[in-house]
Amino acid sequence: MHSILAVDDSASMRQMVSFTLKSAGYQVVEAVDGQDAWEKSVGRDFDLVLTDQNMPRLDGIGLTKKLRENPKFKSTPILILTTESSDQMKQAGRSAGATGWLVKPFDPSKLIEVIRKVIR
Repeated sequence: MHSILAVDDSASMRQMVSFTLKSAGYQVVEAVDGQDAWEKSVGRDFDLVLTDQNMPRLDGIGLTKKLRENPKFKSTPILILTTESSDQMKQAGRSAGATGWLVKPFDPSKLIEVIRKVIR
């Protein structure tokens, strides 16, 4: 079973994402922000990281950069799911090493479709 680290500072958004992923058969570990996600990623392997962009302590792009510095997360797909849709932000996400950029509100079936494409 594939495990996904779902990161969002909004409890309702985490619940929605978690429910969507679990319904599709994924194992989900939730984190409340980038710092929490970073701490939860130590010593663990995830098949995918799904993170919000705007969060306290460590944002999505900052988390992506930190994860990419760790050899274990060099090729792990990282998707940023956010309300941010500017090309500038998307470019910053790509530069940080994000695999993809999804805009909220998300369509659950589209989210699962994208995850199935990028997970190995």
